[in-house]
Amino acid sequence: MTQRRELDNYSDEIQSLKKRHAQEVDEYEAGLRKKDREMRELREDLRVAQSDLERERETVTSLRATISSQSTAQLTLATQKNVLQAQCDAVQASLDAATATISQLQLDLESSRKRIAELEQDAREAEGVRRKLHNMVQELKGNIRVFCRVRPILPKEATASIAYPDRRDHKEIVLSSSSESATGQERKEVWNFSFDRVFEPDSTQAEVFEEVSQLAQSCVDGYNVCIFAYGQTGSGKSFTMEGGPTESTAGMIPRAVEQVFSVAEELKSKGWEYKMEGQFLEIYNETINDLLGKDEFDKKKHEIKHDKSGTRVTDIVTIPLRSATQVRSLLAIAQSRRTVAATLMNERSSRSHSVFTLKIQGNNTHTGETCDGSLNLVDLAGSERLKESGAANDKDRLKETQSINKSLSALGDVIAALGEKGEKGEKHIPYRNSKLTYLLQNSLSGNSKTLMILNVSPLAVHLGESLCSLRFATKVNNTTIGTAKKQTRSAS
Repeated sequence: MTQRRELDNYSDEIQSLKKRHAQEVDEYEAGLRKKDREMRELREDLRVAQSDLERERETVTSLRATISSQSTAQLTLATQKNVLQAQCDAVQASLDAATATISQLQLDLESSRKRIAELEQDAREAEGVRRKLHNMVQELKGNIRVFCRVRPILPKEATASIAYPDRRDHKEIVLSSSSESATGQERKEVWNFSFDRVFEPDSTQAEVFEEVSQLAQSCVDGYNVCIFAYGQTGSGKSFTMEGGPTESTAGMIPRAVEQVFSVAEELKSKGWEYKMEGQFLEIYNETINDLLGKDEFDKKKHEIKHDKSGTRVTDIVTIPLRSATQVRSLLAIAQSRRTVAATLMNERSSRSHSVFTLKIQGNNTHTGETCDGSLNLVDLAGSERLKESGAANDKDRLKETQSINKSLSALGDVIAALGEKGEKGEKHIPYRNSKLTYLLQNSLSGNSKTLMILNVSPLAVHLGESLCSLRFATKVNNTTIGTAKKQTRSAS
């Protein structure tokens, strides 16, 4: 019984052991399966890792190749950099040298400019001194100064052969002409003339006035001044004296008046006070007309009177002047009344001599000194031949042309007589032969600074008239009239 129980106990224990063994086997097999699964996972991980490693190795190899290539490129770039740096240094050195050179050149240029400016100023001052000395010599000689101006050429005009050989002082003009002799030989004639100044066709109004300005200014200092334009019809006299509508084309009359007012204004600081008055007349067919009057032509008889105070014309309207602008307005009024007519030589030819007179009375409140000056600006009617002017078939034009030429001839006679007086001493001067010469008596007799502006036509068809004008101007230039005297009085 006891043995049986022991057997039963053993049997139970064996069953229990079997169960535990079976359980342990299951657990072991489960563990094996787990380990096997883990091993498979590890192998997969290993395979993936190996694949990644291989890929990384390839990447490393590629990177090493890239690094090697980049290193080579870097070395190349470093070499190029060194070369470029050397070139840059060389360029910088060249640039520094060029900059230094430019700086030096700029200094030299500035120095040269200053020197040029100084030389130009010296030249201008020297030219000014030369002009003053020349004017002084002319005044001491007592000669009538003569300027010659050749007008510009218009389209389709046939020009004469005119040369200007004196490029430095501009004092010479040479005309030439070619013709065929009776034997068929070419004959060339050349005429040389010399004056105080010759203005070529491209000369401006300002350039002409620059030479006239000192003379025009003298009237403020108490001198009598006369500037008259001479020349054939169509040679540019009216343009020279009166000019055009713009500032650049303004003629000698408005420019001279402008300067007189400007100088008078400047002299106020030195105690000078000035009163100015103007008159404008014309001589037409030996009759004096007042261009500032009230359309009373031929109604009033105006007479020329000479006395110690100067020349005056009776019953002429004299207008007090306060500005250059006022004078320009008066000139416009006068020009609208001046006798003009069309001729073959000039579509609007002036048929009369016009004389603008500016009288100046100065008084110095500091010193008590007074001065009386006058400025006569004369635009002579054009000289012309009857045939060329077309006046022969018109009774009125014929009378005008004959009157103009008679008065200009009288002017020539006065000049000739003055020349003979200078050579032989006392001689009668026929001032009274025309209203023009009688009016200009003081200007021609030595009591005035006188300038003649000879206007010359450049046309070939006018060569004969031009030569006559040039010869007459030469005679005028050689005429001695005496030294002008300053009209001043000291207070008692």
